[in-house]
Amino acid sequence: MNTGLLYYHPLVLVLALDTTTRGGSCALARDGVVLDERSTESAEYAARLPGDLMALLDRTGVALAEVDAFAVATGPGSFTGLRIGIATMQGLAFASTRPLIGVSTFDALAHHASAPRTATWIDAWRREVYAALYENGELVREPTVDRPEHIIAAVRNMTTHFIGDGVTAYRELIERELGGAATIAEPTAPPLAGTIAHLATAAAARGAAPPPHAIRPLYVRRSDAELVRNARASR
Repeated sequence: MNTGLLYYHPLVLVLALDTTTRGGSCALARDGVVLDERSTESAEYAARLPGDLMALLDRTGVALAEVDAFAVATGPGSFTGLRIGIATMQGLAFASTRPLIGVSTFDALAHHASAPRTATWIDAWRREVYAALYENGELVREPTVDRPEHIIAAVRNMTTHFIGDGVTAYRELIERELGGAATIAEPTAPPLAGTIAHLATAAAARGAAPPPHAIRPLYVRRSDAELVRNARASR
């Protein structure tokens, strides 16, 4: 069956976007090597995209038509940012008839950390964090959302490397509860688009070429809007 996403040359150029974190970032990679990566402290994604992506291509001298695949962070993180990021990359991928590869923010953080045991924490607000645990790059504890003092109990007395903007918010708690058993990434919340591009390149090399509509966001918990709708329906 012809899906319109067939390739007759090696995939070399990947344009990646992360809008799950407060600042977000975008990057372009050739054969897994990042050519350019930019981040910003502003979370006004709707106003910035797709302008930031086009500016990135202009700086690297690459035309949109030359991009072989798109990659996007699938969460968890900001619901609004996640939806805007995925919609933006779906639009570009559909228009270019190119695949769109999703990479979880947890996977990107763990890969960036490159530690034997990594706790990935993303600020979930409400005094909670989205969390997952990796050993040698492999997920060993399923993603969850909970109060940080509850999650930290699972790695007590275990040497663990912490990374993510949830670590920024709760660094004092981590250091107080775990002491020398905890190491903290610097920076705690690095830009992730370059790592996402690298992981997407590896996935494409293994044969992944999903169509844009196949992307599945990782929410971990439902949005406020969904919770309100369900509460009203149950009355």
